[in-house]
Amino acid sequence: MSLLDRHLGFVRALREAGLPVSPAEGLDAARALEVIDLTERESLRAAYAATLVKRPSHRPGFDTLFDLWFPASTTGLRASRAAEPDLPDLETAEVPELRDRLAGLLLGAEGMNEFARAMVERFGRQAASPGRQNWFSYPVMRALSPETLMARLLAEVLAGRERGGLAEKVARQRIGEHTRRFEDAVSGDVRRRIAEDSGIERIARSAVRPPLEQLDFLRITKADLARLRREVHPLARRLAARLTVKHRLGRRGRLDFRRTVRASLSSGGVPLTTFNRPRRPHKPELVVLCDASDSVASFAHFTLLLTYALREQFTKVRAFGFVDTVDEITRFFVPGADVVEAMTRLAREADMVRFGRTDYGRALEGFAERYGDAVGPKTSLLILGDARSNYQPPALDTLKRLAGGARHAYWLNPEPTAQWDSGDSLATAYGGIVPMYECRNVAQLAAFIEDLV
Repeated sequence: MSLLDRHLGFVRALREAGLPVSPAEGLDAARALEVIDLTERESLRAAYAATLVKRPSHRPGFDTLFDLWFPASTTGLRASRAAEPDLPDLETAEVPELRDRLAGLLLGAEGMNEFARAMVERFGRQAASPGRQNWFSYPVMRALSPETLMARLLAEVLAGRERGGLAEKVARQRIGEHTRRFEDAVSGDVRRRIAEDSGIERIARSAVRPPLEQLDFLRITKADLARLRREVHPLARRLAARLTVKHRLGRRGRLDFRRTVRASLSSGGVPLTTFNRPRRPHKPELVVLCDASDSVASFAHFTLLLTYALREQFTKVRAFGFVDTVDEITRFFVPGADVVEAMTRLAREADMVRFGRTDYGRALEGFAERYGDAVGPKTSLLILGDARSNYQPPALDTLKRLAGGARHAYWLNPEPTAQWDSGDSLATAYGGIVPMYECRNVAQLAAFIEDLV
């Protein structure tokens, strides 16, 4: 494969993985290759990163794909043994000897990548069918068990010094970092070998998760939610600002009769120019109504994170959760509360479930009956849910009455537009009353906020 083919394939793989790479940036990267030493692999990596990577969160995916398209080696450890005669015969050495070698690497010795490739060659191969073989990381880690070396390495590093102090903390951190480096080196070499056998394009599609802002809310994990907290607060500030601007641009203050009459004296009493009094600053108020059913559990966790962040941006926020009954959950998100603890209390104490099946009609009627006064002419109503109501009556008149009493009303749906109105979905019916937007990830939420003005 020529360098041009690798360049084009690499840029295409980045786009397919969700990294925003424009044609102009691809050309910039190609020009950068003209001024670097192509034999220096890390210079090549740096040139591509400088021209193609926009956010720190995109760097892990970039590095994974770079290692696939521009691998450090294609022949395992064979070519490097002549350059490192002190290595034991890794193909025949006993496991205890290999663990001793790994222990030295975890303390900072050189040659971790070469050792990882040799261990994949020895332990990672699994026969699949005649003439074929598969490669796995798990057998390598099971054979060497680097995590079980921590106590031994700490004893060597501390050498009789008191345990539990700063020295132990630093040593644990350093050994932990080297352990992760070894695990990453093993995983990277496994991916490289699979790519050699099955094709780079095939393994590239499954090797990289989408960037955080493009992860589907319905498929995010707990670890993703922890990372999303950093993304939610800036979006909450922008949402509050957009709603305020939309209100300010939509209306003017009352007529200032005195200034208008005074100005008309210069034109013979004809009020050619009218003046308005300054409007009072608008303090946005928000009501959030979110589906907390199991079908949108991950999305519900995200919406609760958003609700928590919005509490700090709006002068008044009231949040309500529902499955087939509705309950106010504002009390769980008081300023300063830990968001994880708030969610735990909410799941345990909130009264949102009667029979356990989502019923939008019943929830809307219950909200209107019990909390109808929460929605008023100064309120923005934000509904978060998939509009799937288990074939129950939709209560469209109730929703119309609630939306008509609010200043603004919006509905964010975590399902793809192509799935709206399938099965028990009432997306079009509800969307005809409250504008409904597809909101499956952070990028779409940011686009929704930008389009508010």
